[in-house]
Amino acid sequence: MDKDMPAGQKQLSILVIDENHLRASVIEAGLREAGYDDLTIVYDVVGIARRIEKIQPDVIMINLENPNRDMLENMFQLSRAVKRPIAMFVDRSDSASIEAAVEAGVSAYVVDGLKRERVKPVLDMAISRFNAFSRMSRELDEARSELEKRKLVERAKGILMSTRGLSEQQAYALLRKTAMSQNRKISEIAESLITAAGLLAPPDEEE
Repeated sequence: MDKDMPAGQKQLSILVIDENHLRASVIEAGLREAGYDDLTIVYDVVGIARRIEKIQPDVIMINLENPNRDMLENMFQLSRAVKRPIAMFVDRSDSASIEAAVEAGVSAYVVDGLKRERVKPVLDMAISRFNAFSRMSRELDEARSELEKRKLVERAKGILMSTRGLSEQQAYALLRKTAMSQNRKISEIAESLITAAGLLAPPDEEE
């Protein structure tokens, strides 16, 4: 999901996963009362990844009555893969499972809290947390990308300074001028220069 999901959006496609028909009906009732009608209810977790790929829901709500370790791990792997807001209800849990849920990206992990009136608040919380986490991830990726670009430019400046006897300011000015004339980014010019310098460098004496 590339863009943040608006928490107030009413036309969300919601997938409910629960092997117990009665419990699933509780979630369904809570969602319909809140005005959500685009619902898909699945009662079998076997092959659920393929079902999700086919349905393409905006939000997933999973209810696990008494999950064992293997089932929880499967659900957590699913959470890492689908990159959508996921609300997970469980009857009982321990601190290790809660920590694993957070690490897996489960947006809302609710222990012993499946009540019809709680479904809407949990859904909103899952979407809100997912959006916040997505923004943080994007900002972190952008910061890392920017740092890598700066490192490329610094290396390219060093090459120009040593091979052409330029000052740091002159080296940067040359990179910028070349980028403008070729309608490319400075970091792209820097990367090309670093690659070319590596190809032109004499082989190591040890080789």
